[in-house]
Amino acid sequence: MQRALRADAQANRDRLLEVAARAFAQQGADASLKAIAAEAGVGIGTLYRRFPAREDLIEATYRNETDRLCASVRELLADRAPLAALREWAEAFVDYMLTKRGMADALPAILAAREDLRRHSRDALGEAVTALLDAGTAAGQVREDAEPNDVLMALGGITLISSHEHQRGLASRLIVLLLDGLAAGHRPAPAWPDR
Repeated sequence: MQRALRADAQANRDRLLEVAARAFAQQGADASLKAIAAEAGVGIGTLYRRFPAREDLIEATYRNETDRLCASVRELLADRAPLAALREWAEAFVDYMLTKRGMADALPAILAAREDLRRHSRDALGEAVTALLDAGTAAGQVREDAEPNDVLMALGGITLISSHEHQRGLASRLIVLLLDGLAAGHRPAPAWPDR
C-alpha cells in the first residue's frame, strides 16, 4: 500500500504533473525535465525522487490527466444541464487527447508494459461518458440510443482530424455537430445496408 504524501510533497507532485502535461502537449515526450521542474518551482532532484525515469513521469501525467478529466463529470453535472455538461466535457476530452498525443512517442511502450494503465483509462473514460449520457437521457436532453463507446470513438476521431489539420476550433465545431446528433428528438438517419 502506498503511503500518503505530506501536504507539501503532494503539492509539489501536483504542480509537476500539471506542468508536465502542458510541456508534453506542447513539446512532446522529449520535453526538458529540467525545465518542467523549474516551472513547477522544484529542483530536478525532487522530480527524480518522485519520478526516477522519464517514463514514470509520462505514466503519472497520463494517469493524472485521465483521472482529472473523469472526476470533472460530477462537478459539471452539479453546475450545468446535462447536455451543456457533456459539451464542456467533450471539449476537455479533446484537450486531454492532445496532451496524450504529445506523449505519443512514449505511450505505446508504457501502455504495453503496464496493461493496468490501459485498462484504468479505458474504464474511467467509459464510466465518465456513461454518467454524462445517463444524466442527459434522464433529463430528456440526450437520445436513449446513445452508446458511450460510440461517443468516445467520435470524440477520438474529432481530435485526430482537428490535430491533423492543426485547428483546435475545428474540434469545437465538430463537437457541436456530434451533440446535435445526440440531442433528444433528433431523428436517426436511416440504417445503412449491410455490405
